[in-house]
Amino acid sequence: MNKVMQNTAPSAAPRFWAHRLHGALMPDYNRRATAYWWLTVTIGVGVLAQSTRVLSALPSLALAEIVAGVVAAMLAGLFAFRVPRSKNSFTAGEIFIFLLLLLHGPAAATLAAAGEGLVGSWRTSKRWTSRIVSPATAGIAMFLAGSLLEAVMALLQPFGFASAAVLLVATTCCALLYFLVNTALITAVPYVKRGKWPTIAEMFASFGWVGICVVGSAPVACLLYVAWQHAGVGVLLVSVPMAAMLLVTLHYNFRQQQANEAMRKSHVEAIEREAELGARHVRELEASERRFHSAFTHASIGMALVSPSGRVLQVNSALRGLIGLGSYESIAQRPFSDFVEADGMAELNGHLAQLNAAQVDSFEVELRLRHGEGEEVWAAVHGSFISQVETAAPSLILQVQGVTARRQAEARLQHIAFHDALTLLPNRRRFQDDLAAALIRSQAQPGRHCSLMFLDFDRFKRINDSFGHAIGDEFLVAVARRISHNVRSNDVVARLGGDEFAILTDDGGDDRYAVTLAERLLEVLRQPFRIAGNDIVTSASIGITFSGLGYVTPSEMLRDADTAMYKAKANGKARYALFDGVLHTEMSHRLRLERDLRGALETGQLSLAYQPIFDLGSRRITGFEALARWQHPEFGAISPISFVAIAEDAGLAFALTDFVLRAACAQLREWQLRDDAFVELDMHVNLSPNDLAHPNLVARVSAALDGALIRPHHLTLEVTEDALMRHLDTALAPLAELRRRGMGVSVDNFGTGYSSLRRLATLPVTSLKIDRSFVGDVQRHTDDVSLLHALVMLASGLGKAVIAEGIESAVQLEQLRRVGCRSGQGNHLARPLAAERIDRVLEAIVVAGRDMPKPRDVCVGLLLH
Repeated sequence: MNKVMQNTAPSAAPRFWAHRLHGALMPDYNRRATAYWWLTVTIGVGVLAQSTRVLSALPSLALAEIVAGVVAAMLAGLFAFRVPRSKNSFTAGEIFIFLLLLLHGPAAATLAAAGEGLVGSWRTSKRWTSRIVSPATAGIAMFLAGSLLEAVMALLQPFGFASAAVLLVATTCCALLYFLVNTALITAVPYVKRGKWPTIAEMFASFGWVGICVVGSAPVACLLYVAWQHAGVGVLLVSVPMAAMLLVTLHYNFRQQQANEAMRKSHVEAIEREAELGARHVRELEASERRFHSAFTHASIGMALVSPSGRVLQVNSALRGLIGLGSYESIAQRPFSDFVEADGMAELNGHLAQLNAAQVDSFEVELRLRHGEGEEVWAAVHGSFISQVETAAPSLILQVQGVTARRQAEARLQHIAFHDALTLLPNRRRFQDDLAAALIRSQAQPGRHCSLMFLDFDRFKRINDSFGHAIGDEFLVAVARRISHNVRSNDVVARLGGDEFAILTDDGGDDRYAVTLAERLLEVLRQPFRIAGNDIVTSASIGITFSGLGYVTPSEMLRDADTAMYKAKANGKARYALFDGVLHTEMSHRLRLERDLRGALETGQLSLAYQPIFDLGSRRITGFEALARWQHPEFGAISPISFVAIAEDAGLAFALTDFVLRAACAQLREWQLRDDAFVELDMHVNLSPNDLAHPNLVARVSAALDGALIRPHHLTLEVTEDALMRHLDTALAPLAELRRRGMGVSVDNFGTGYSSLRRLATLPVTSLKIDRSFVGDVQRHTDDVSLLHALVMLASGLGKAVIAEGIESAVQLEQLRRVGCRSGQGNHLARPLAAERIDRVLEAIVVAGRDMPKPRDVCVGLLLH
């Protein structure tokens, strides 16, 4: 294989070079055309080299004459004479070429022909192949023709036939041969590429005039040569200007013929165009009239010609069908307004008056028309003036297009946009518009009040979970129907979303109607709903507020009615609550805390407390639970239960969790670096229910770990049992990914929810935190000890670690140790402490570890004091 590569490698470079040259010069040449081109160029170069060699032996004076002749031929090639009615042209360079042939032989004429061919190809073509091959073919043709002329004259001279007449004939024949050979060589290239040769007729049609001019140049050159022989060089000095004048005259004559021909054609074309335009104009007028009558009669939209006063002159069948009047006589000569409903007559007459007064050029209006059979018909009417040629009297044309379907579709879309698709009640958008209008009326008439009732069903989620969403939807339809049957006709009932309904009542000046209606609705909604063979019993909580409280916007009134509804739920559900000053104060306070909490998160005003988690057997600290704290500058310490709930309602839960994660991880890293005894401390951080549904939960937790350089197994995320079960579908994947990355997951408040044991065994959970309610009862009830022991055994059987929370006494601690609980936290062991207190405790542990035999007991003692 190497031998083959060695043999083929040297030839690769030349082939590569040849391909590149071929692609640059002749990309459209086939193999035969390429071979012909190279052969022609090679022969041409040889002929030129031979001619140069022959001329190099001549004396200097003769060389000077030859150079002058070559230059003259090339300069003459720059000025071409266009042949009339042809695409070809010729130059006077052939005269100098044949003159050099007669004076100095074929070699001189060959150089002059090549030079003239180079100039001509450079002038007429941009392709290098043409610029190279043209001088080669001219040189070859002249070398052959000139050599033959020289040989013939040499043969005739001994016999005394070398007269001027014979020379003239021979030179003319030489010129003809030169033209034929050169033409054949140069035209062969495109025909070789196409594989088809031209006919004699095609050749003559393309180059006939050029051949005549070339052949005619030979006698001129011969005459100049004979004159030079008899009269010397002076005759050339006189003859050359005369020949130049003759060529200029010929050129001018050709140009004049071209101009005359162009003018003649232009004049003829102009006359033909005018005649055609006139005939076309007549035809177009006739066709336009026919088209108008045809379009008017057969148009798919209604059309009518009416007088300026509005009286109908002519109508088409489409308009008669649109308004349900079949006969023409029932419409003609009647005012068009007779077919318009009364509510649109004034608008139509106003547009007609503006059009007649030339205030507008046209008008367009949508009107409701009178139909012969009483149907509702809507039409878009467009009106403008039209002139009748016969009478020159202006009239109006009305184009009437039915838009009833569009109007009905718009009405349906309007209904869809402002009504609930399930219950067909007004939706939130429509209800807010109605509420805004009611508030405006109340503000305009201070003695007129309206009430807003906000209804929410107490166990709707359980209905969906138990019977399915299809039954839930039927329940909502039944509820909407029952509510609508128990309100007045002018009361507005709307579905705001889910199982939330609202009722807007116009109370006049009496607010008692809303309370009476609420009591009646509570009673009727307690009655069972029979749906798909199931008796569904539910109840509603109702919040009520009144416009007399000074509302400005619908959103404010809806907010307060919603607040009153939540108060009704908090008071035991299945009741109503009125929004009053106390609720308003509570809401204002809550809004103030929400605003301040947002600022506290942005400015870093929150802090963390850390409650230690102990190994209950050794009393050794194993980790901490991070707890958020907020010291309000005005209200003091805010309960975490309050501000965590505010954060979840206000959309700040993610920001709060991120703050706790970052701060807790950074603090843990600082404690781990304090001493080797603390490198395995871990941190517990609580996640809110909203966090479980966040799509970037894993990324947020990982960012906090990476920022603090904490190993994943040192962080445990706590999720309440109730939140985990509610968001199980969305929480399962992110919790599994957190476990895969090494983080722990703990179920907080375990035992208070409704988790499935089978599901619990498969969840990505590492530990269970037994709720404080089980720990707190062990010192009062023996049965609770058994229950606690069962919980611990259950967790151990599931392979989960157990952490007891809420240890408040030594009895509880001892009972937990007896039932096998190994970890726990609570105020009996240590309260949540600020980071500075933990720092002092850890420092004391380090010192005690060096100086005392039992440093772990010291740890607990320091925390308790």
